[in-house]
Amino acid sequence: MTDLDDIYNQRIFELAAAIPHSDRLERPDGSARAHSKLCGSTVEVDIKLDGDRIADFGQAVKACLLGQASAAIVGREIVGTPEGEFRAVAATMRRMLKEKGPPPEGRWVDLGLLEPVRDYPHRHASTLLVFDAVERALDAAKAAEAPHAAAGA
Repeated sequence: MTDLDDIYNQRIFELAAAIPHSDRLERPDGSARAHSKLCGSTVEVDIKLDGDRIADFGQAVKACLLGQASAAIVGREIVGTPEGEFRAVAATMRRMLKEKGPPPEGRWVDLGLLEPVRDYPHRHASTLLVFDAVERALDAAKAAEAPHAAAGA
């Protein structure tokens, strides 16, 4: 089993101390909240879309160190990301933690810093909160867009 020192390392502390996009958006296309009952962590996000790309992002993070670090990496990389890419990264994170899958690659490679969390299932929920919230916000944005698209048809 992974030692807790492998999880709570200096890089995780640095990420958690500098969460980007930590202001909520005024007129988001979609917003959502994810909460972990186990630890009490909460992440709220707002997104603006430009087609299928995330054009702007805001978040309020009241989470443990792991939730903060995860939100920091997502906040740093999410703007400009196509919806499909984000959902694929979220799925990779879930597989990494729950099924011992490989960590994300490319510009999302820093999420691999959270790989040692896989040995601590009670920490999975807080680590994944930002992914849950963003996917719900994407769903909300698509749902809000659907009536407008139908009206224009």
